[in-house]
Amino acid sequence: MNPRVGLGARLLVAIGLVVVAGAVTLLAVALLVAPQIFHAHLQMALGNVAADTARHVNEAFTRAVLLSLGMAVVVAILAASTVAWLVARRIATPVADLATAAGRVAAGGYDTRVPDPGLGPEFAALADGFNAMAARLAGTERVRQRMLADLAHELRTPIASIEATAEAIADGVLPADATTCATLTDQAARLGRLVADIAAVSHAEERALCAEPRPRPPGDLAAAAVAAIQPRYAAKGVSLDLTVASDAPTVTADAHRLGEALTNLLDNALRHTPAGGTVTVAVTRDARLGRPVARLTVTDTGDGFDPAEADRLTERFYRADTARTRDGAGSGIGLTITKAIVTAHGGTLNAASPGTGRGATFQITLPAT
Repeated sequence: MNPRVGLGARLLVAIGLVVVAGAVTLLAVALLVAPQIFHAHLQMALGNVAADTARHVNEAFTRAVLLSLGMAVVVAILAASTVAWLVARRIATPVADLATAAGRVAAGGYDTRVPDPGLGPEFAALADGFNAMAARLAGTERVRQRMLADLAHELRTPIASIEATAEAIADGVLPADATTCATLTDQAARLGRLVADIAAVSHAEERALCAEPRPRPPGDLAAAAVAAIQPRYAAKGVSLDLTVASDAPTVTADAHRLGEALTNLLDNALRHTPAGGTVTVAVTRDARLGRPVARLTVTDTGDGFDPAEADRLTERFYRADTARTRDGAGSGIGLTITKAIVTAHGGTLNAASPGTGRGATFQITLPAT
């Protein structure tokens, strides 16, 4: 069959062939079996019948059977063809709509969706799979666009600094000495860090995470993160305490990724807690919607933030007006990556603060294994 023939025509031809094959089989079986059965019943009813009479009766019966079956086959073929056309059209239309929608998605229309055609679970699953694919592509495109916008925004300052320094050297305003070279080196390093941060948050938001999920005690994960960052706390003069409840439930987690999330929270707390302050890490058991959860809470006595900004702290490159404007502040993606990691584990990340200068609390909630 010509590959350019549509699905509807193919289904119509296929169903038509099935009907014709059934009709031919019916005729063949009827012609082979019916005359002998009729002749046997005729002998049982009338006894021995003259040869000429029997021949005429058999011929009449055969013609009647052929005529009846022939008419029935024609009517059946017409009826089956009508039904086949309706079925083919019913099936081909959603497939054609899906092909059209796929073309729109390929052209960049990621908001395209297809409805359930109502043809059973297989077509419903196909529509759901297509819609899920389109939604994922739309999310990926949004991440790409935000990443490019963030990249342009964040690279503007170091590039402008390098350009201005280079022009000053060329104009003789600045000497090409070690101090100037150090400035250029610092700005180049900042560019490198920004590029690495962009890549990290992009992967995090795409959820290329949680590669080795296993049942793990959350207290052990918290203890490992605390032990790793403890020297930095000691060097700054900030106290770091850990408490683990004995009934804290086991969680299913990738130790490396969840450890990275905890480290980001501890690093954030250290950055915004002055010397002499305290950061407390607590691992406890709680319940959410009637199911047990593990809560990992990081509380500091540092800068805090405006409670109205709590929901924005996990936005990429967002810095609150106070705690995130000082020299040495991070690039603003640590909490974004942390939230992506926690979300990939099926958990939530919440931030709270009584106000500026009154400390902050970050809480990770993970479902129990």
